[in-house]
Amino acid sequence: MLDIKFIRENKEIVQAGAVKKHVDIDIEKLIALDDERLVILKEVEQLRTEINRVSNDIGRDQDSALKVQLIEEMRIVKDEIKAKEEKLKEIIVEWQKIMLAIPNIPSVDTPEGPDESGNQVIRTWGEKTVFDFTPKEHFELGKDLGIIDTETAGEVAGSRFAYLKGDLVLLQFGIIQMCLEMLTNKETLKKIADDAGLTININSFIPVIPPVFIRPNAQLKMARLMKPEDHYMFPNDDLMLIGSAEHTLGSMHMDKIFEENELPVRYAGYSTAFRREAGTAGKDTNGILRQHQFDKLEMEVFSLPENSMQEQNFLVAIQEYVLKTLNLPYQVISVCTGDMGFPDSRQIDIETWMPGQNKYRETHSSDSTGGFQARRLNTRVRRSDGKIEHVHMNDATVVAIGRVLIGIIENYQQADGSIKIPEVLRKYMGGKEFIK
Repeated sequence: MLDIKFIRENKEIVQAGAVKKHVDIDIEKLIALDDERLVILKEVEQLRTEINRVSNDIGRDQDSALKVQLIEEMRIVKDEIKAKEEKLKEIIVEWQKIMLAIPNIPSVDTPEGPDESGNQVIRTWGEKTVFDFTPKEHFELGKDLGIIDTETAGEVAGSRFAYLKGDLVLLQFGIIQMCLEMLTNKETLKKIADDAGLTININSFIPVIPPVFIRPNAQLKMARLMKPEDHYMFPNDDLMLIGSAEHTLGSMHMDKIFEENELPVRYAGYSTAFRREAGTAGKDTNGILRQHQFDKLEMEVFSLPENSMQEQNFLVAIQEYVLKTLNLPYQVISVCTGDMGFPDSRQIDIETWMPGQNKYRETHSSDSTGGFQARRLNTRVRRSDGKIEHVHMNDATVVAIGRVLIGIIENYQQADGSIKIPEVLRKYMGGKEFIK
């Protein structure tokens, strides 16, 4: 959520940012409501002050007739306060509704564009994998090797579910173990930061297995506003399933105050995530690219405002390090205004080369939200001088497991239909070199 003072002083910037994100807001109505809110608040405060003053007079005055008169007058004033407070509640509800609908403002280096067509490639790494045979897609290879079974999953759970089996399961947990070892090793993190030219505080990431359920109110504060039809909702329990570990990592510190010397705090959360994918009918229906249920290792960072941009660059550097370690070709994308998330001020995606599909596909995202989410969550930091302000928050994918598995399957496939296991992962698979 943006600060109301900032909105009042920068109406044109806020309005323009909303337009760039295709969000319709009424700034003038918000300002009018805020004016009315402030007037009534002042009136209520004045009336309460009057009650306090008269109450003191009543206590000192010995004239019983005058006391009765003053008490009656105060009853009338209290009724007036009650009426104004009821009106104030109505105004605040409408005020909050508009405030919560205003998106974050894109950063100055975010490209403008109507949709994903406006995204810009920042850099590429690695040569596209070349074969002396026609490469297959992951679901063909997975079925032939008996490691991906969507047919049985379809009978048991429906479409967009899969059984992963055998060596592919070991490969998944090998990837997770590799990444967690990297994220908890200060020397590795320092090397990543140094190679990226970043000067930051090297705190290790704290591994977390978060809840996969979240209260809708906490989800609202996170501002990841998926459409209702894309959520798995449990209204009788006031719960919903998360669409990413970010949702329950970012909300861990609601209504909390960090001390300045505690930041940055970095988490690495591993969880299963759930999305209905209601708006993707007929799209990516084969295999494990777009599932209702999928696993992710996600990063969440709470930092001082002045370090926010560096933190996002660090997260992107970590993502690139993972893909380089796996030797998977990729391109880094600056996401444009029309394609970026509601709470994001700056979004960087990474797309990995998928030779079976003959295209790059998104595997990673990194979102800088500044103080936007923290203001909604009331997550703050106390500076050394005692001043309290909102922290800045960043989130990013370490690995979206299904998509990275696809990248490995398609890039490491062999002419005989087997899959060569990346060398860095073989120690997690008993030294095995191929899935066959």
